[in-house]
Amino acid sequence: MEFFTIKPLQSNHNKEILDIYKLGIETKNATFNTAVPTWEAWDKGHLKHSRLVIKAGDKIAGWIALSPVSSRCNYSGVAEVSVYIYPGFGGLGLASKLMEMMIPESENNGIWTLQSSVFPENKASIKLHEKFGFRKVGYREKISKMNGVWRDTILLERRSPNLM
Repeated sequence: MEFFTIKPLQSNHNKEILDIYKLGIETKNATFNTAVPTWEAWDKGHLKHSRLVIKAGDKIAGWIALSPVSSRCNYSGVAEVSVYIYPGFGGLGLASKLMEMMIPESENNGIWTLQSSVFPENKASIKLHEKFGFRKVGYREKISKMNGVWRDTILLERRSPNLM
């Protein structure tokens, strides 16, 4: 197994972050988005804390970041998790390593609820979230179309026992 290191996600990682995101889009099981945003849009859409990359040598093998779920102050402690692994590094537990680091960092920054919206077909993502204490709190039937086909999502949520 290769040697992996986890580091804070920096703006100079932008090309690799967006390349990995593009590969996630292409699976059609990671996001409803169909186009890769600019770095500026990606950066603006994610919280400044709890952004991490996992590297194999000099190559970024995956990343994790949080997005606010609302601009209302009542929800300032609620964030949506995005975690993406480069396909050649799948199945090595890298997403688990990122989640292990991100959860306490998010709590240290006042996040009391983490949530994810996952396609039911994305069994690996559901398993990852459940491993870290996320529970299924909803099933959103035909929430949006992808290529003209209605898709469902499962809403998963984790509440911090440290901030409740």
